[in-house]
Amino acid sequence: MSVIGEPDLEPEEGWVPFDLGEELGVRASSFVSGAGNGRRLRVRYFRCDQRTLAGKAWFGPDAEGPPGHAHGGSIAAVLDEAMGAAAWAAGHVVLAASITVHFREMLPLGTVCRIGAWVSGVDGRKVRTQGLLAASSGQTFANAEGLFVAVDPARMGDLAERALHVLGRAP
Repeated sequence: MSVIGEPDLEPEEGWVPFDLGEELGVRASSFVSGAGNGRRLRVRYFRCDQRTLAGKAWFGPDAEGPPGHAHGGSIAAVLDEAMGAAAWAAGHVVLAASITVHFREMLPLGTVCRIGAWVSGVDGRKVRTQGLLAASSGQTFANAEGLFVAVDPARMGDLAERALHVLGRAP
């Protein structure tokens, strides 16, 4: 947990790199995970199984809210993106309808957190997700629930077609 030096965002054993954005050429435009060498946030995603998107997020000095700690908005943004990515990875073309974030502990700047995100249920167009940000020690900084709504893939331009193709879920 140090602001000095490069954060370790390498996968845990059994995690497979999951970089959908890079495959589609849209990663650089992501508000959350677009800057792989920024001073605010650095995020990498992985698959640990077919249902769960894993990841690591580093909260740098430009993510400061309370002195020495990550801004709640940066925490919420990471959980929002992770839960949405988990839904897309499961083959759902969705947009966020609502997210609820539960802040459990203040997150010190320089911390590398583990991310977990998964689809917890599907009811028609409603795709429910859950997400978690925790330290490697298991300390939970925040968890969240999301409600995402499936949209017509045509509304997403060719992004949906490319994403589903890369994921092996092309219609």
